[in-house]
Amino acid sequence: MSTPTTAAEPKQATDDRSPGAGSTRMRGADLVVKFNLVLVFLALCVVASLLAPEFLTTRNMSNLLQQSALTGIVAVGMTLVILTAGIDLSVGSVAAFGGMTVALLIDKDINFLLAIAISLAAGALFGAIMGGLSAYLSLPAFMTTLAGLTAVRGLTYLLTDGEPAGGDLPHTFQLLGGGFIGYIPIVGLIFVAVAVAAGLVLRGTTFGEYIYAVGSNKEAARLSGLPVRGVITAVFAISGALSALAGVLLTSRLTIGQPTAFNGLELDAIAAVVLGGTNLFGGRGGVMGTFVAVLLLSVLRNLCNLMGLGSFFQMVVTGLILVVALILNMLIEKRGSRA
Repeated sequence: MSTPTTAAEPKQATDDRSPGAGSTRMRGADLVVKFNLVLVFLALCVVASLLAPEFLTTRNMSNLLQQSALTGIVAVGMTLVILTAGIDLSVGSVAAFGGMTVALLIDKDINFLLAIAISLAAGALFGAIMGGLSAYLSLPAFMTTLAGLTAVRGLTYLLTDGEPAGGDLPHTFQLLGGGFIGYIPIVGLIFVAVAVAAGLVLRGTTFGEYIYAVGSNKEAARLSGLPVRGVITAVFAISGALSALAGVLLTSRLTIGQPTAFNGLELDAIAAVVLGGTNLFGGRGGVMGTFVAVLLLSVLRNLCNLMGLGSFFQMVVTGLILVVALILNMLIEKRGSRA
């Protein structure tokens, strides 16, 4: 009887090892799926450094972070809105309004900190109005923010009859958008701070849980007693405030308010959010993916510039990348549903 027992033991050990190996492979595959955008970003950086040796220079890295920061700040707000299954097409107009407002207020000898606060409050108010119309009157967010895109841009032009404003801004204010700490642009640090703060809110607060719940199933969230309308209004207000912040920072960097600034910003922000893996129908995604996606798109455009490729080519490449991202997100969702 001892011989069969001995012969059976190795077979049992082999059977035990097989599921473990399969489980390890599955975990590895899951990690690749989870961090696929980070891997693509790193691969693109390697390719960029090989195709354009100046890509990895400190100056270029600094400029890249500075250029991506404004779109990134707006994309963070857009992420919160899309997580609730909404959309905000007014971000470019609100950003332009915020930039013009801060320039005009400073021109009237108002302290720049107070001017910034008023500009952000105006952006939050615009966002709250559009979010409130969507939440309390059940109007489609697409239509309310499309109307906001036109109306707020018109208000921006009315402020100065379409002319730029400012030109004599305090040096301290100019540092916000154009200053550096060593080689690191201050506006880049603001972008990182905004992204980290939003990530902590989403993952570590009740409000963040409400955002995911509303986006996953609005009716179920309402029946559970969650303040669905308040949450929707709040995320639009946050998006408006962050858009205005981007406008303030651009005025700081240019030392002048431009009413024509940020045309098409909403498309760039939505592209970053979708590429970052946030579901357009809400309930899934996060700020980390958006952060990496903003940098990835910036690296792609930066590489095109370094290689002398025109803006039209960049638009084609960006569009193709978005299509691929949508397909990948769909495949990841199907994989998750099967699991």
